[in-house]
Amino acid sequence: MKKIISIFSITLIILFSACNDDYMDRFPETSIGTENFFKSEEDLKMFIYNFYNFAGVNNYGDDGYLTTDNAANTGSTELKNIMLSSNPSSATITGGWTWSTLRNINLFLENADKADISEDVLNHYKGVARFFRARFYMDKVKRFSDVPWYDQVIGTSNEELLFKGSDSRDMVIQKIFEDYEFAGQNVKAEQPLGAVNKWVVLAYKARHALYEGTYRKYHTELEMQSTANTYLQIAIDAAKGIMDNGGFSIYSTGNIQSDYASLFNSQNLSSNPEIIFANISEDETKNSGWWEWMFGNYEVSPSKDLLQAYLMSNGSYYSSQASPETNSFIEEFENRDPRLNQTYAFPGWELINTGTYAQGGGIYKQQLQKNFTGYHQIKGFVNNTDQTVQNGVDFPSIRFAEMLLIYAEAKAEMGELTQGDLDNTINKLRDRAGMPHLSMNPAVDPIQEARFPNVNSSQKKEVLEIRRERRIEMALEGYRYDDLMRWEAGKILETEPKGLYFPGLGKYDMTGDGIEDIVLLDLSESIPGAGDKEVNSLGETLIYYRIGPQDSDASFYISGDNQGYIESVKDRGTFVDPKYYYRPIPETHTTVNPNLTQVFGWN
Repeated sequence: MKKIISIFSITLIILFSACNDDYMDRFPETSIGTENFFKSEEDLKMFIYNFYNFAGVNNYGDDGYLTTDNAANTGSTELKNIMLSSNPSSATITGGWTWSTLRNINLFLENADKADISEDVLNHYKGVARFFRARFYMDKVKRFSDVPWYDQVIGTSNEELLFKGSDSRDMVIQKIFEDYEFAGQNVKAEQPLGAVNKWVVLAYKARHALYEGTYRKYHTELEMQSTANTYLQIAIDAAKGIMDNGGFSIYSTGNIQSDYASLFNSQNLSSNPEIIFANISEDETKNSGWWEWMFGNYEVSPSKDLLQAYLMSNGSYYSSQASPETNSFIEEFENRDPRLNQTYAFPGWELINTGTYAQGGGIYKQQLQKNFTGYHQIKGFVNNTDQTVQNGVDFPSIRFAEMLLIYAEAKAEMGELTQGDLDNTINKLRDRAGMPHLSMNPAVDPIQEARFPNVNSSQKKEVLEIRRERRIEMALEGYRYDDLMRWEAGKILETEPKGLYFPGLGKYDMTGDGIEDIVLLDLSESIPGAGDKEVNSLGETLIYYRIGPQDSDASFYISGDNQGYIESVKDRGTFVDPKYYYRPIPETHTTVNPNLTQVFGWN
């Protein structure tokens, strides 16, 4: 059985021991009696567990749910609704303006000194609290840019603070990194597995410094380009601290066909050398929340655009082929970066856990359906029907791979990247996948260059390839939306995600064995009854589909007249630059506090 760590055991006791009288005495239902609490290290531990909230298995769908070029999504997402709306406003966009977590963090910081513990232990817990405050505020800055900074608990009678206006982004960011600096200096490196330690702090510091540095560099509306390198350097230093002193490494057993995938369906990441922080699960103790939505046609499906970003196995660009846009499903997977076959369901892959997949188990054949791309995701998919296994899958919330990517990207944006840097970062990831190394001054992929025309580093070629590597390595883990936002690449989101390409009507082999599996019919035709369907040489009944344009009653939509790409959505709308990089403060709050002002055209 997997080792259960103390943090989760204690958290579960807190959450589920409602009949514990001592606990209820300490935590009244309406408020915390601070005069009777914050007396010991155990009190500080117990309180601070309330702030723990790290990425879990649902992040595997975020590239779709947040709206990116990595995946299609059939659900109602905030950005998609904004882009399709004729007049989005603070009256219709009402999320994100919540502050209860901050109040609790500040309450902790105001009372932690009461604990009868040594100064270094006290500063450790204060550092953890300030880490969570930095993380809280970074999420607010990403969404609203300017927000009010509070580092104290606000009473209902403190009208000056209650009705203050927003502080500038620059001021809030400075405060955020003051918190990160304190946390990095005081949070201990050696902590129980699952507790925030020094390396978790430095990882978030690096992640958020890269975000802010690149955001300032590419978002000219902020007029902060001159300070971008300050934060890029912070990202470099934080990532390098982990690289040099954290003792982490890229997980690899030498099996290029499975090492990467094993990170995303593991029952025990606690000893994996790549994992800086894992969201650890255990059946009947802390279930993972995993279910089959990521593979079956539920709401999200991977895009052709992401598939085409993967390199050929010899390191050349997919776009350098003679006719990459019209390759068949089988051809798309031939001689590719092995990470592709560990992310997408590929021809010949065997499906065991059928869950939401109507075609059934066995050798995988696409289940083609309206509003989906026809591709299926196996990264993070647990191909096992055992509920105990599904409940116990861990999620790699922070990987060492991300730190290598941060370091390389920040160095390239600063124009300071060397071949040694590439060998210590990008090429470590390529070694695991058995891919050729990236060298300085690489050839430019015209597709990648057209995608990011605003890259202005002196090492533009390297930046473009590092962005590709990041997209591939971190695909479908929930990072793509933030990346596109910080690179000022929102216009990419106007392009509707494409799916499989079919050159015309007729029969197609989808498993790679040379035997036809499906039949595409004209919209005017009817699908034969069960007894009239053709059977292939394997004795399997062919699967029939009627194809046609959007809004027809076809089995799935296709872009041309009986030939073209599967279409997932009809229209993604328009991305208004720079307005849609931000969200409005909800109208209900600006009405109560008119000192709060909207940014970049929101009302």
